[in-house]
Amino acid sequence: MSAAAGTLARPARPSRAKRNLALVALALLIAWAVVTLDFDPARILKLPGGVGFVFYKMYLEHGPDWSYLPKSLGAMLESLEMAWIGTVIGAVLSLPLGFFGARNVSSGLVSNAMRQVLNAIRSFPELVLAVVIFIPIAGLGPVAGALAMGLHSVGTLGKLTAEVVEGIDPGPVEAARATGAGPLQVQRWGVLPQVMPEIVAFWLYRFEINIRASAVLGVVGAGGIGFLVQQTIAFKRFPLAGTALVVVIAVTIVVDTASGWLRRRIIQGSEAKGQGELVEQPELIEAA
Repeated sequence: MSAAAGTLARPARPSRAKRNLALVALALLIAWAVVTLDFDPARILKLPGGVGFVFYKMYLEHGPDWSYLPKSLGAMLESLEMAWIGTVIGAVLSLPLGFFGARNVSSGLVSNAMRQVLNAIRSFPELVLAVVIFIPIAGLGPVAGALAMGLHSVGTLGKLTAEVVEGIDPGPVEAARATGAGPLQVQRWGVLPQVMPEIVAFWLYRFEINIRASAVLGVVGAGGIGFLVQQTIAFKRFPLAGTALVVVIAVTIVVDTASGWLRRRIIQGSEAKGQGELVEQPELIEAA
């Protein structure tokens, strides 16, 4: 009977005609995009040669200029500080906003409105936020870049927080309410302990993204390593640009590796804690 139920639950595959129609629609969409963008295949074919020329100028003709290393490291440190401040801003503001956006802990009107606010924030890239809003207010430099990354992080982390909150186990929430806890106490003791490990993992991942974003924001004058790369390439000082790019790649790899290790430790620690609680309470296992 279970096999029959599994067979009935299996979703029906689309017919060949529907699949062919979807492929034709996809091909037409690609063709429309190519024509609209005035796509020139000849320019794309020249791309590998251009990349090879820049690589030759940076690393093969004279090699990187390692005397530029201290300045590159200083600029990279500034980018890391920008990314960290932006992540902290996003984390602090997105946590309460994510709770307001979760449908299972907020009313439908509030959660829908908050979801739209987070979508609106997330729809503007950091580059646009920096150029349109924060550089005119704070001026050129890392402050504008950090604020732009922070605001964009609020939209992304807020959405992820809301989705994590919506996936909680309702048992601890019901237990907290049964003890007479108020709304804030229910969120503190019934919801927050369940979601914090995954939310912190999202914060770390967002920090990695902000490091890359800080390099891009430097192109528009937001400081950091991106500004050095843009200036050295603009003035065709390729050995200096090669040194700066080596620093960017090396630091990004180190941060990604450390952040990934921390995320795995956090998630594994949370899972181990949950399993330990079940072992300590065998009546819950028997009830399940």
